[in-house]
Amino acid sequence: MVLAPLPDEWSAPLRAGPLQLQAGVPTMLRLATAPWVGPLLNGRRLATRAGPVQLAWQAPTRTLLLHCAPCTLTPSALGEERVVLQELRLSIRRQGQLLDGELASGALRATWRGELSNRQLQVQLQLPSSAIADAYALFGTAIPELARARIEGRFALKAQFSLPNGQLSLTPQVEGFQVSGLGTEVFAAARSSCSRRTSRLAADSWLSRAVITAEDQRFYEHPGYDLAEFSASMRQNQRDGRISRGASTLPQQLAKLLVTGGERSPVRKLRELLYAVEMEQTLGKPRMLQLYLAHAPWGPGLCGAEAAAQHYFGQRAHALEPAQAVWLAAMLHNPGLEARRWAETGEINTARAQWVLAGLRGLPRRQRARLAEELAQPAWTPPRVPADPDQGHSPRPEAQ
Repeated sequence: MVLAPLPDEWSAPLRAGPLQLQAGVPTMLRLATAPWVGPLLNGRRLATRAGPVQLAWQAPTRTLLLHCAPCTLTPSALGEERVVLQELRLSIRRQGQLLDGELASGALRATWRGELSNRQLQVQLQLPSSAIADAYALFGTAIPELARARIEGRFALKAQFSLPNGQLSLTPQVEGFQVSGLGTEVFAAARSSCSRRTSRLAADSWLSRAVITAEDQRFYEHPGYDLAEFSASMRQNQRDGRISRGASTLPQQLAKLLVTGGERSPVRKLRELLYAVEMEQTLGKPRMLQLYLAHAPWGPGLCGAEAAAQHYFGQRAHALEPAQAVWLAAMLHNPGLEARRWAETGEINTARAQWVLAGLRGLPRRQRARLAEELAQPAWTPPRVPADPDQGHSPRPEAQ
């Protein structure tokens, strides 16, 4: 069979009627873009994992066109999470082992070029400066906020990826990203319903400083999103083959707690981003930090810093000892797990706590060393795990 994979050739299953065969992908690409085969593909429709793909052939330019609508993608950097686009259009031209073309969806158009070998396809893609609103429009009604949000700003993107291993690197640039119309100004005077006993912790309190270190070290520097952390998390998640490192800033986490909920999906992340960018303007850093501390989950049934400080240490949040504040902040990466482990073993996650301590700025060396000793052998009695099974539940704030 002409499509049978060569030794060590990248291959994929191909269905031909009732039969499913292994075919060499580079061989299929070479044949599909050949001028004597391309016309035979014109008008054909393929069933793929991404969705139905319509084929067309442009004879004057020897270009193969593919149209997928809707199109479901699973980038490796997102683990098992899927990205569903309303449509995706791809054009392919080939000269020997070199390929190029255009990748488009909605109003966005990127150019790409690639090099094909028997084992892989290496691609470089470039999206010129484009409207951020056009990117959001690709997801249509899946993002209900688009009906009322005004999105300004532009972005550009350079990407490198290889197939079949799915390795992907992105270099995004963003300019003038602003959002309005979502109504986040109501949170300026909102009161948390997590606890009847609340306090507005000062930004320089031990717990505030430790939480920023643990969750968003560039909190006072970024505009609601952190492109550097995004790139770093993509690299680590691809190395690990799972979502082992998140890129959500503290404003994005606040949007999750107050509005979007905990569903794991790329669309939810895009919704969070809209709210985070608007809250930067309507609330400002100090109020966002207060709201986060008032709503953050600290274990099953525990919501907000006051409830956590009282449950774990019998203290008001502002009265926590430095080591206690560091440990509470360290728990936030997985509060349910850390609370259960502490209750069952009597030991805290020392490595995580020491990592948070190491990131705290402005500590004299002697004080840092003393805190490290306290965290290595804490004298705290582990509390019982709250019985409420609703981990991370965070009631919506109440308007005053």
